[in-house]
Amino acid sequence: MNTIKVFLQYPWKFPDSPYYKYLLNFPPKQIEYLNAKGHGGVLTSKTSFFLSQKIKNFIKDTPQRFGITIANAHKTTTKKKYDLIHCTHCVSKNKNKPWVTDIEMIGSLLISGFHNKNWPEKIKKYLYSKDCKKIMPWTNDVAIKILEKFPGIKEKIEVVYPAIPFTEKKVTSHKDVGLIYIGRAFHLKGGIFALETMRRLKKKHKIRCIVISSVPKEIKEKYSEIEIYNLLPQEKVFNLMQKSNIFLYPSQMDTFGFSILEAMGFGLPTVALKTPVTSSIDEIIEDGKTGFLIKYDNPRGYLKKLSIHEEKIIENLIEKCEILIKNPKLRKKMSVKCIKLIKDGKFSIKERNKRLEKIYSEAIK
Repeated sequence: MNTIKVFLQYPWKFPDSPYYKYLLNFPPKQIEYLNAKGHGGVLTSKTSFFLSQKIKNFIKDTPQRFGITIANAHKTTTKKKYDLIHCTHCVSKNKNKPWVTDIEMIGSLLISGFHNKNWPEKIKKYLYSKDCKKIMPWTNDVAIKILEKFPGIKEKIEVVYPAIPFTEKKVTSHKDVGLIYIGRAFHLKGGIFALETMRRLKKKHKIRCIVISSVPKEIKEKYSEIEIYNLLPQEKVFNLMQKSNIFLYPSQMDTFGFSILEAMGFGLPTVALKTPVTSSIDEIIEDGKTGFLIKYDNPRGYLKKLSIHEEKIIENLIEKCEILIKNPKLRKKMSVKCIKLIKDGKFSIKERNKRLEKIYSEAIK
């Protein structure tokens, strides 16, 4: 197969997602990403992250206030000669140029207006066009939601799970069982759940608890017995993961928890929440096999303070963590399965690249 030249079309200046970092650093064979330089990765600066979020929210929320629906459609204007456009969480305005797109959530198709009833009409012309060759949802859950709105594109849908590289990691010996939580958006990603669960567990067990997040100062002071770090570069995050045994990730709002995959790569079983928003999480964590899932039907979203409403969830998180703390054989069994999924399973670079090579080559025929 000749080299296929692919141009990545971003909706923003650069994609703030590990997905593209791992795509560019570990591309499929015979594939050249023309605009790979300077892109990929995630923001680890607290200031840059929040500034980026504020700008994005302003751009999205302003037209939404006036009931305006805007498709997340962009035109590729590069002078570079490419064979195919790969849209990242968006669609293409280009005519007579083949393109594919990967979709984390159905809302990625829009800049604003997702709550307007007529929004599918704004995006339909792009997905049904002859130039749109393949739509690659990150999960089956997202694929189903797309097909509910656009049943006529069934032949274009193919799930391609995100992937991370597997490397043999040196296990750091540590006496106490370690729990770790990582989440840049503290209030959205269940950070308050993690801290309260850890605090209560530390009263009952000799464990090490680590939180890496943008934790407000007053909350840090309240949970001073927990090791709390601000956002860190990936290398330092991985060093702390390597010293842990259990990944606690009670996020209420994630459509795909990339840090769960990274924890799996270190053999860490995950204790997480399944909410109406995190509905695809059981495609990542197999309950009882690679971690534990706790159902939470009515999350309160941007959670700053716990109430009686969350008490049962805290109790369930503690219960599942205690099972893993007390049972090293179960932790080991789950750890082996986690590593296998990253090494050669559905979240492996090998499996993702095999699918992408086939999709790209068919798209340009």
